[in-house]
Amino acid sequence: MTWRPLTALLFFLSAHLAGAAEYPVRPITFVVPWGAGGGTDSVARIIASILERDLGKPVNVVNRIGGSGVVGHQAIVSARPDGYTIGMITSEIGMMHHQGLTTLTGASFTPLGLINYDPTAIQVRTDAPYKDFKDFLEVLKANPGKLKGSGTAQGGSWHVSFTGILSELKIPTNAFVWVPSASNAAGLLDLVAGGVDFVAGSHPEGRSLIDAGKVRSLVIFDDQPSGLYPHVPTGVQTVGLHWEIGAWRGIGAPKNLPKEIEARLQAAVKKAYDSKEYQDFMKQRGFGLRWAAPADFARYMETADAHLGQVMKSIGLTK
Repeated sequence: MTWRPLTALLFFLSAHLAGAAEYPVRPITFVVPWGAGGGTDSVARIIASILERDLGKPVNVVNRIGGSGVVGHQAIVSARPDGYTIGMITSEIGMMHHQGLTTLTGASFTPLGLINYDPTAIQVRTDAPYKDFKDFLEVLKANPGKLKGSGTAQGGSWHVSFTGILSELKIPTNAFVWVPSASNAAGLLDLVAGGVDFVAGSHPEGRSLIDAGKVRSLVIFDDQPSGLYPHVPTGVQTVGLHWEIGAWRGIGAPKNLPKEIEARLQAAVKKAYDSKEYQDFMKQRGFGLRWAAPADFARYMETADAHLGQVMKSIGLTK
């Protein structure tokens, strides 16, 4: 009788270690906090397909939308920490808790790697009267509250980024009206239809309408010219502003993964990122490539959270 509890414990530990060594033995769920067909979904699906071949088991993408990204991110955090649920962490994780929507932060996850970053760009209709971004700002200042912008929900990444840009340039942040949209694509369609005057977003998101000649980009806020549209001036070139708030995506898992499984997943994510298939996919579609290993990704999320918190507080979007 004395040895039975110890025997049971040893059996449990041996089974646990064997499970970690054999991982994975069943399909893996890949949670995406945003809708099917969007940029995050597209990036997730190519990564999932590459991971599937490496891990030898199905990696099933599941879209868990709602709550401005809270539902999907919470689904990753709340899953059993056994390696069979992973998911996409997006830039909104550094924003939602500042708005009182959740207590989740980047520190709520086991980071597996940062795999993408797309900087903020400003799009207008092709027939808009603005010659460049400086001209656009002059019209904005001369007509406070008249111009309408869109590209995301109120308090979403593109809204916060554009408002932060105005704040840095000492332009009143109430100089425009923000029209919330369910996605950047929806905002761009509203732009073409004349419902709004500009859209903040990324070049990959605006690509189809830019290439169709219905939309043109005034500026991109990055240190380097756009890979898709190198003729579009940067924020430094136009208004002397270094600015980095954009859309980033990384992969994470629940906290407290077994170390063997954590290491296996981290290696698989890095291998997927480095693959020619992923690199070609991202370049062909204009998505920005950016890698950060797990520890660096954790620090990246912490830094982004602090920056976003400062910006959101300065423009009155925190609770």
